[in-house]
Amino acid sequence: MRMLSTVMKNLRALCLWPVLALANLSIKISGSTAPLPVLTGPDMAFLGSRAMFQCIAPHSSLPVTYEIIKDGNILIATGTDLQGGQPLVYSLRVALTSEGTYHCQAKTEGGTRISNSTRLSVVTPASNTRVTSDPFPAVVYEGSRLVLSCNVSEGSHLSYTWFFNRKEVTSAAFPLLHNTGNQLVMETVSPDHAGDYYCMAWSRVQDIRRFSSSSEFKVSVKVYILKPTIVFSISKEGTSYRGNVTCWSSRGTPPANFSFLVDDYEVESVKAVSSLSARFSFAMVPGLDMGMARCRVKTEVQDLLSEPLSLEVVPVGGHVTLEVEHLFRADSKLTAAILTCQISRGTFPFVSWLLNDSILPLETHDSHLQLILPHYALTDHRQTLVLTKLGPEEAGYYHCRVRDSYDDSGTWVESTAVLVRATEFFMATTEVISLAFFCFLFLCLAVGLACVYGMLDQKQVHRDPSMKNFYHHQMCCLCIHIVKIHLMSSSLSCPDDNAIIPLSELPNVTFS
Repeated sequence: MRMLSTVMKNLRALCLWPVLALANLSIKISGSTAPLPVLTGPDMAFLGSRAMFQCIAPHSSLPVTYEIIKDGNILIATGTDLQGGQPLVYSLRVALTSEGTYHCQAKTEGGTRISNSTRLSVVTPASNTRVTSDPFPAVVYEGSRLVLSCNVSEGSHLSYTWFFNRKEVTSAAFPLLHNTGNQLVMETVSPDHAGDYYCMAWSRVQDIRRFSSSSEFKVSVKVYILKPTIVFSISKEGTSYRGNVTCWSSRGTPPANFSFLVDDYEVESVKAVSSLSARFSFAMVPGLDMGMARCRVKTEVQDLLSEPLSLEVVPVGGHVTLEVEHLFRADSKLTAAILTCQISRGTFPFVSWLLNDSILPLETHDSHLQLILPHYALTDHRQTLVLTKLGPEEAGYYHCRVRDSYDDSGTWVESTAVLVRATEFFMATTEVISLAFFCFLFLCLAVGLACVYGMLDQKQVHRDPSMKNFYHHQMCCLCIHIVKIHLMSSSLSCPDDNAIIPLSELPNVTFS
């Protein structure tokens, strides 16, 4: 029995050993579950600024030794908390080498605990900002592609803002300018893109922004030159004549070289720097065919020719005729007249207009033209005279005369005079046709009545002589009513019933 009791005690002790071991382990674990240290600090900082780091391990047994470590093995700062609740605060002067990952360690008698990690990025402000272009220089033709770049000597974490003619470039304000990274892209350049550009490179840390702006960068857009136009004139100098050819292009960017060609042979060439026009002068003989002239304009990318122009000057001569055209309103009122002076030959005619053999003061350079003759107008190089009003003052005999414009002492060739009346009412074509139809109808009725009258007169008049007057009277009244209807006249009336009106005394109606 004694031996059995001893065995039972030993078994009871063996059963308690796991419980005691577990209790001892739980005590050790509970001692190791103290809070980990916490490291706080910025994730970004400007180069040269101060970055504040703080490490604290709350509820730790004292003393606590803190260490701030960079990139796992570089000791940055250390400190000891002897009183409790005193964190390690470290102010770091940010340099390029300061970028990296930081954590801190809290060492006590119970062991070492490691905090969270935080990464610091060093932000370098932009400096020496400038604009470059591709192609360079930024002188391009319309339709080309142009890329502007905003470059800096140094800088990181940068954003870019572009300005065109000192206005910020946004997609809403400038939809054809595309801001991509540090580039401003113009896929298809137009003349509207010419101007001054500059960029701003900037970076931000929390609420602080630092920026660097470039100087203005000029972009020039060249416009392609259109096909040149050639114009020819002639002037008299003493007893000789000079031909003058002017070449110009209505669109394009100078400079350009203009050449004067006669029968495809270059006579003269000139460089136009500030405008797109050139003038050439040469000896001229009226009446002589001096060939076909052309203008050529050349730029660095274009070579264009004008249409050919004959250099033959035909003197004024032959016949001169005057044609008149009347203009009517919808109510058939005459409102204006157009007089055209037709010239059979002459390259440079000068036309003068006369009314009742008096010259009309219609010089086109006269600034008082509207005050002197308010109802006259000249068009088609003075060959057409428009009378905007036809009153008594404008009525009369008009004719035109023509001479060579380059010879003030030349001989005049005159047209015959044409009468222009100041008529208040003109019938339109439809009214003339209607009136002619009614006249024809009236004539048919009159002939028909005469025939009927003749038959009745032969058969019945011998029976009753009074019937003759009756037939006379009825036919006369019918004729008068017809005339009244078509001529809208109320001055005609039937004669007395007893009146005898022979056919020869019927109203004589004429139409004009």
